[in-house]
Amino acid sequence: MLKKIQRRFALTPLGAKNLVKACLSCTLSYLVIALGMAIIYQVISGIIDQAIPIGWCLVEMGALLILLFVVHYLQYNMTFYNTYTESARLRIEVAERLRQFPLSFFARRDLSDLTATILSDVTYMEQALSHFIPEFVGSLLATSLLCLGLFTFDWRMALASIWCIPVAFGLIGLASRRLQNAGRQDRVRQLERTKIIQEGIEAIRDLKANQAINKYLKEAEHIIEDCEKSQIRLELTNALYVVSSQLILKLGLVTTVLVGLYLLYEQVIDFKTFLLFMIVASRLYDPLNATLQNLAAMIGCSSRIERLSEIQDLPLQTGSKIFQPENYDITFEHVSFGYQEDQRVLEDISFVAKQNEVTALVGNSGGGKSTIANLACRFYDIDAGTIRIGGVDISTIDPEVLLGQVAIVFQDVVLFNGTIMENIRLGRRGATDAQVLEAAKLAYVDEFVADFEDGYETLIGENGSKLSGGQRQRISIARAILKNAPILLLDEASASLDVESETYVQKALSHLVQGRTVLMIAHRMRTITNADHLIVLKDGRILEEGKPEDLKKQKGIYWHMLSLQQKSHTWQMK
Repeated sequence: MLKKIQRRFALTPLGAKNLVKACLSCTLSYLVIALGMAIIYQVISGIIDQAIPIGWCLVEMGALLILLFVVHYLQYNMTFYNTYTESARLRIEVAERLRQFPLSFFARRDLSDLTATILSDVTYMEQALSHFIPEFVGSLLATSLLCLGLFTFDWRMALASIWCIPVAFGLIGLASRRLQNAGRQDRVRQLERTKIIQEGIEAIRDLKANQAINKYLKEAEHIIEDCEKSQIRLELTNALYVVSSQLILKLGLVTTVLVGLYLLYEQVIDFKTFLLFMIVASRLYDPLNATLQNLAAMIGCSSRIERLSEIQDLPLQTGSKIFQPENYDITFEHVSFGYQEDQRVLEDISFVAKQNEVTALVGNSGGGKSTIANLACRFYDIDAGTIRIGGVDISTIDPEVLLGQVAIVFQDVVLFNGTIMENIRLGRRGATDAQVLEAAKLAYVDEFVADFEDGYETLIGENGSKLSGGQRQRISIARAILKNAPILLLDEASASLDVESETYVQKALSHLVQGRTVLMIAHRMRTITNADHLIVLKDGRILEEGKPEDLKKQKGIYWHMLSLQQKSHTWQMK
């Protein structure tokens, strides 16, 4: 049962157990309130019989108040406290699963969609766990027990009181498809709204530069209006069926009064029985009114629960935690790969990047250079062939273990809004300050840190916005030096830097590449003259391979690319 609950509501195992406890505590809370009605009936019955046990009634009321306090305290802890603990746990679990997905998953998903899943969808889950589900189950169980008790007094009056309950819930059940569709449409519109706002913030500089602000605002206004209409449609759909169902419940009180008066007139029941049903009927439908709203809300947010379940059900990249290669040679054996099933980016690629050598990948844009680097890290799983490191098939190794042996310096550096020290230490958790400073010195970070008042404790802004391109790149290299991994993947780090910054970066890289297996993506021919091995790619295939000086003599594609780049150096604007 717990597994079914866990699966249905996308919960952790502990969350499923806590949900059952919350439902039971809500049931107990409603039953304690029903005890209050029993005491009221006892008092009124005593007045009628002129035998009021005042002292005993006061004791019962005092005990009931204490019981109410205890039960509500337990209910609060078992619903709200456990719910927010579970939502925090669920967010962490979703984020952890996202971390273990291959990059192909993120290529198919929109960032705003994933953000909405982690934030807003889990928020809806909080409401479901703290209100919708416990109150729905609790009121149904308590009402069912109460209705069974009513049948022990008089079955005709009981039927007159409860006939409306299955009819009201049946109406919500019939409307479930419309409620689900309205909920899905509303979620889609909210995602579109989030996406357009996010795009506007990210592209604000380009929008201003191209005088496209007004065009963007019109598009955003149109999407926000659609979102507003969708939300109104959802609320109206909920209101239509919920209010109609609640009106049906009100009819239950009417039929209870009419049938009761008739049976009382015919002397089929006595006045105390009539009074009992009047007291019960006056309170019987209140929790059910809230239950109908909760049921409609649960149906409406089912699409959000489906999104969470989808992420939890997707397969992860897994593998052995033990990685003991013979060496750190990277071997591609007849590797083929495509980001989409019907489009191959690499076709039958075979080469070896040897340890203690620099292997450079060159070729035109879209030739597959970055794809090879991504596959070597197992950011994606290949379609055919084998990739080995030191004779070990990397598809059998846990990606996190594999990446522990790889340092990466990207052309587009990603930094976090922390200090320079924290951003360098990201390369190796637990590194001492002395180790961080040594790596920073080798990467020539100390050359510019001295200009900052707070030194290595300087906050660098979002994605290093307070630093220049060369400074950001040197921090990235310092990370790689600190990590001290045997394999280095290098996306030519100095391709877009000024002369001074490029000089510092090239010096830092000379420290970094020593004694490692280096796989470098080259954009400029002059940066690979000292490479040990060149691989020339075009349209996903290897066309030339060998030492730079040998490929020059062949006067093939590499020689042609070298000639074109040399000619571009003499170009001048007229």
